[in-house]
Amino acid sequence: MESKDKIFRQVLIALFSAIIIIQNFIPFLGYIPMGPLNLTIIHITVIVTALVFGTKYGSIIGGIWGVITFIRAFVWPTSPLAAIVFVNPLISILPRILIGTVAGWLFKFLTLRTGKKYLGMTVAAVAGSLVNTILVLGQIYLFYRGHSMALYHIDIQALLPYLLGVIATNGIPEAILAGILAPMIAKPLRKMMIDRIK
Repeated sequence: MESKDKIFRQVLIALFSAIIIIQNFIPFLGYIPMGPLNLTIIHITVIVTALVFGTKYGSIIGGIWGVITFIRAFVWPTSPLAAIVFVNPLISILPRILIGTVAGWLFKFLTLRTGKKYLGMTVAAVAGSLVNTILVLGQIYLFYRGHSMALYHIDIQALLPYLLGVIATNGIPEAILAGILAPMIAKPLRKMMIDRIK
């Protein structure tokens, strides 16, 4: 019985990996172009994985997304900016891994602390999304602020307000969407997993 559960879990992890790959390569399924950056919805898949299977698998699925982002920056970037900034693995891979790490850990912590799973899922989803946004944009500012005129066609003094604007227009909607959709998807999947174990 235990081996069947393990196989079932592995099949679902493979399915989530396939979803991440599909979202990366089919237009508008994972990225919605919004000017020089993209509104991202792939993070929801990573968060759902973390909520259903835990921190380890959420981090692995996030890492798969990060590696794809890194490779695409060289061969098929999602935007002109991606070809410049996502060749840095600290920007392309690390924040994606931390989505799953933060969402999985925070969900577990909040559930144990409050006993309210749905609330824990919602807060964890929002936090996981914001971690990605803040780390990506924060590191763009840290590593590429000297190239702001070439990359963004804006003066270096205007770069920080510009990036904060991106957090407001892209990052916050992404976090709200994650907070709504991730628990709606994760709750029945968790129930299915629990029912299967019984």
